[in-house]
Amino acid sequence: MSLFDGVRVLDLSRMLAGPYGSMLLADLGAQVIKIEEPDGGDPMRVMGPPFLPDGESAYFLAINRNKKSLALDLTKPEGRDVFLDLAREADVVWENFRPGVMERLGLAYAALAAVNPRLVMCSISAYGQDGPYRDWPAFDLALQAMGGAMSVTGEDGGPPVRMGLPMGDLAGGMLGAFAVAGALFRRERTGQGAHVDLSLLDCQVSLLTYMAQYFWTDGRVPRPLGSSHASVVPYGALATGDGHLIVAIFAEKFWAGFCRAAERPEWERDPRFATNRDRVANRQALMTLVEARFRERATDDWLARLHAAGVPAAPILSVDRVLTDPQVHHRRMVVDLPHPRHGTVSTLGTPVKVAGAMEAPLTPPARLGEHTDAILGDLLKYPAERLAALRRQGVVK
Repeated sequence: MSLFDGVRVLDLSRMLAGPYGSMLLADLGAQVIKIEEPDGGDPMRVMGPPFLPDGESAYFLAINRNKKSLALDLTKPEGRDVFLDLAREADVVWENFRPGVMERLGLAYAALAAVNPRLVMCSISAYGQDGPYRDWPAFDLALQAMGGAMSVTGEDGGPPVRMGLPMGDLAGGMLGAFAVAGALFRRERTGQGAHVDLSLLDCQVSLLTYMAQYFWTDGRVPRPLGSSHASVVPYGALATGDGHLIVAIFAEKFWAGFCRAAERPEWERDPRFATNRDRVANRQALMTLVEARFRERATDDWLARLHAAGVPAAPILSVDRVLTDPQVHHRRMVVDLPHPRHGTVSTLGTPVKVAGAMEAPLTPPARLGEHTDAILGDLLKYPAERLAALRRQGVVK
């Protein structure tokens, strides 16, 4: 049995944060029904380049596997009625419209809970369902800017930089899936549904963790430090004779091994570098020595020496090297996805691996409306005549 076996999710989300989070639920076995507008569907279907040979978006492919597609026009009263029928049979409604849209559609949580009091609804929005920024539009870049991430990303003295990974969106998807799991667990004990109000800005602020606490402690505003750390030295990227690597001397027990690997025992005896607190105070003096030393040997040589001494160190891999890395493949983080039009394509695996739990079989993103008849006919038991009428009215595709 998979972790979310038997859980049915109605997914109204678009863009990245919502579809990524619902894919996490689908990967763990939930039946996710992606509900899209009949005219075009999720805008991410045409996000690109790049595209697969038939024009399918690689972006869409990355975040919409293991879902079924139902093309349903929620702006029509008949479409709203169909959705309420689906809500009666669902466990979760997952949406990331702007605040107020679900109310205008007549599908606010109160209306859904009236037909299914056990329903869990997760509403993901940029700034939350209330507050002075409630109605502001935003994408990942704005959330990284507003949440402080851009102010601490990049090199010291350089311009603000966004994180290479879209963490403004991805954090929302992950925390949304986490919140839904918690709400479903509570429902098992109480029988009560819940409405989760998930703000992407809240998620970004929560990721400040120790940086916020540092500011409250000493009053210093955190600034960008490249790959370095405000509280640990040495920590960060180092240039070698032929590339780069990282070292992370995050505990005192690693300092002696680092000095041995560098063949510089005098660093360990130098009172300026005796403890991490000393090394932070004398950061520039130490790093000048370390950087000069590491440029004298090749990356692989340094990695062998550091690992032999038990020092945390790693190469800096480009995406192509990550996707061919033996550890990544051993952990099934690159998997084959059978695709009806493209044969077998590579895709990312799920990081959640639970002993005794089945992994959901992978299915490619559905074509727009591919499962409309099956869902309405099999799940809701609509007769063929009603399906035909809904199609004539343009309610479904």
